[in-house]
Amino acid sequence: VQLQASGGGLVQAGGSLRLSCSASGRTFSTYALGWFRQAPGKEREFVASISWSGGSTYYRDSVKGRFAISRDNAKNTVYLQMNSLKPEDTAVYYCAAGPTPLGSTSSPRSYDYWGQGTQVTVSS
Repeated sequence: VQLQASGGGLVQAGGSLRLSCSASGRTFSTYALGWFRQAPGKEREFVASISWSGGSTYYRDSVKGRFAISRDNAKNTVYLQMNSLKPEDTAVYYCAAGPTPLGSTSSPRSYDYWGQGTQVTVSS
């Protein structure tokens, strides 16, 4: 599975962005998908994940109610809708794919494939 993230950019606090991650490979629909982010000088952290069917989603506490993850298996794409953005959301965002079932939804080690990252910058 090869992943390609896009949709990042510069936005003012309170604004919105939608990240997309397109994937190649016929087994896309069998993978759980996640979004992670990494700010300068910090470790990569979990943002959100979605099960292979889309029936289960998980979020880190700080983005609950503001971010929404979804997937379209027919288009081999996963999305991250980000609303009410805050300066602390500034980071490089990575999409990832992992086998079902995941060992730990929020651990980067559970995911086998990673996209190249897309920069999100939120100005105050």
